[in-house]
Amino acid sequence: MRNLLFLLPLALLLQACGGKTNDKKSMLAADTIPVKLIPILSDTNSNQVWASGLITTENEARLSFKIGGVIESVLVNEGDKVRSGQLLATLKSTEIASQVQQVQLGLDKAERDYQRAQNLFKDSVATLEQVQNAKTGVDIARQNLQQVQFNQQYAKIYAPADGFIVKKIGNPGELAGPGTPLLIMNAASASSKWVLRVGLADHDWAILEKGNKATVKIDAFPGKQFTGVVSKKSLAADPVSGSFEAELQISFGNEQPAIGMFGTAGIIASGKTAGFSIPYESLLEANGKKGFVFVSDDRRTVKKVEVIIASIANNTAYIASGLEGHAFVVSAGSPYLSEQSIITVK
Repeated sequence: MRNLLFLLPLALLLQACGGKTNDKKSMLAADTIPVKLIPILSDTNSNQVWASGLITTENEARLSFKIGGVIESVLVNEGDKVRSGQLLATLKSTEIASQVQQVQLGLDKAERDYQRAQNLFKDSVATLEQVQNAKTGVDIARQNLQQVQFNQQYAKIYAPADGFIVKKIGNPGELAGPGTPLLIMNAASASSKWVLRVGLADHDWAILEKGNKATVKIDAFPGKQFTGVVSKKSLAADPVSGSFEAELQISFGNEQPAIGMFGTAGIIASGKTAGFSIPYESLLEANGKKGFVFVSDDRRTVKKVEVIIASIANNTAYIASGLEGHAFVVSAGSPYLSEQSIITVK
């Protein structure tokens, strides 16, 4: 009986210790996060630049007044077809006509002064120098008249070729400066060459060259791909957007595009770059240039590291640097991890 009384507390103690061990194992299991890992392997791949923009033609024209003034009329709207020589816009003629009249009056006075100087010279009252000066005054007045009459012609904008209006920038009543674009026009004849005009970041612009080939998708033609080639690169950034402009000449085959259609191009840049390729889902807090991933070297613990993104295409991120010296990258389960996480590989 005494033995039984002695064994009973001992059994209870062992049961309590066993329960604590099981609870500890359960807590460890709950803190372990299941993830998928893939090995980090170096990859040499072609530089591919992705860019988007709008379809236009290569012979785009920005039309403006040669002289400044108040816009009197804009006779076309966006999308209107126009003919070569068609009147498109005018400035208010009141001020221009006043300038012409004023200069004409100046010429009339100069001619009277010249005639008076000749008469006085015949009467030996005026000198030859005075006659010559009067003659010079007439010549200057005539040149001024020719100038204002020439400018008067540029108070109107005419279509330089057949085409249609892509964009109207100014409206009647607004002040137009000399050379400031008022209308953007495209000539879209059967012989026109279609281009995709895209904006590029500086590092993408730097690796592209004329002649680089591209695959182009146009939203208006779902399921179809077109071939393109880089035909032009701007040498200055757009002052508004800060991006560099490039044009891709597109071969549409039997399809008939329209100006303003949206397109996306995958451009194969010259040369190759060494780095790493990982699933796009591995990236955290990515901004197109930099991002973070979780890596593991022992398949049990993880570390968050910053990576430099070279490009992203087809759900694959090409990493330029940041993964050197690491064995595995987390390909699934990253959003649930922290630096202190313990992982289990699924």
